[in-house]
Amino acid sequence: MVALGAGGGEAVIAEWIERRLPELIEEHGVVGAQVAVLHDGQIVDAAAGVRNSVTKEPVTSETLFQIGSITKVWTATLIMRLVNEGLLDLDRPVRDVLPEFQIADEAAAKVITPRQLLCHTAGFEGDLKFETGSGDDLLAKYVGLLATAGQVSPPGELYSYCNSGYAVLGRIVEVLRGKPFRAVLGELADSLDVTAATSRADHARHEMADGHLKGLPVTEHLPESWVAGGSVLATTARGLLGFVRMHLSTNEFDAMRERQATHPDFGTGEWWWGLGWELSNHEGGEVIGHTGMTVGYVSMLRVVPAAGLAVVVLANGGDGLRPFFAEIFDHLLGELAGVRKRELPDLPADPMPLDHDKVVGLYRCSALDVHITPGERGTVKVRRVGRDPISAALVSAEQREYVHLKDDVLIAVDKSSVLPLGGRDENGRVGWVHWSRAAMRV
Repeated sequence: MVALGAGGGEAVIAEWIERRLPELIEEHGVVGAQVAVLHDGQIVDAAAGVRNSVTKEPVTSETLFQIGSITKVWTATLIMRLVNEGLLDLDRPVRDVLPEFQIADEAAAKVITPRQLLCHTAGFEGDLKFETGSGDDLLAKYVGLLATAGQVSPPGELYSYCNSGYAVLGRIVEVLRGKPFRAVLGELADSLDVTAATSRADHARHEMADGHLKGLPVTEHLPESWVAGGSVLATTARGLLGFVRMHLSTNEFDAMRERQATHPDFGTGEWWWGLGWELSNHEGGEVIGHTGMTVGYVSMLRVVPAAGLAVVVLANGGDGLRPFFAEIFDHLLGELAGVRKRELPDLPADPMPLDHDKVVGLYRCSALDVHITPGERGTVKVRRVGRDPISAALVSAEQREYVHLKDDVLIAVDKSSVLPLGGRDENGRVGWVHWSRAAMRV
């Protein structure tokens, strides 16, 4: 292993990623990937693997990958430009701009604000996969269909990841700019000299990596109506860091890094949401970033603002993505900025038995059902089942056993994940479980 150190030059960083990336792809069964590092104002990158497991075209530094929900930081940036220009107030109701905005709960619809949409606290159903075509009116149509969206929690009360809310933000951008959202997004990319595809049709014009599930290229995609939340935008790892470099070179978007909402405890202490950015509590310093997942693609961006460091990894499928990403980020962030991701705690030696009457049940959000059934010796068994074909493809339905960790937090016996609980009623029955979305008891 090459020791990069705090003063590691770009040549040393480049040598490490160029050597290790092919090795890690082979070791973890990844189809193809790009890695890019922004350090001391310079970007170095590497590419390896294939764009398509059948045709075997190689991934190059010019290959575009879907970046999934990292797109939300781009959308938030477009929103903040409107704020900075005095065209939008984050704390006024969405209806000031979109008088047609409706959800099933009229009282909530009247008060929901852009700030709540940006930090996922608006409270309405977040994964509604409305297919509204690919025309310039796809977001207007999507917002119209939200009239039936149920309210999960009161506005501003509970963080629950909300792709639907970012579609509303995209519509705000295009109304205030007077042009389609995809055009505004493309203008931002062009201003940064970043090659990007902002529509599904654009993908065919570029050297694209194909997404893969179970080793095969995918044929299904998230609806294009999620464009502002991350179903379409594709770029390169180097291009994505050009966007990050813009953020680090100005104070125009500093407000996006301020804490707005708190995650439930996922076992490593508090995490927060800013305006578009996720704010983590790594050991050694502040880290901001976002992770993206579309059908067959996974992307991860982490930025250490104090060190002027950013690392991005884009992958188009594989069996061992979790350890693949972990090894790259643990090494580069640790060596170059001295920050490390907090590890999940150890299992309790003698966990307190769970009260099945208060925990067991069916919990539901718009994307999936969470089945919690009794286990032995005070444990529970948890199985997540996608409620539509795409959700089913993205979420493992494998059943796992969980034990009590602390307070209202459970941990899987295999230490693969943590499950926060909340919303207890007057009898102590759990009202919701959380997997970045709040799934409510049915």
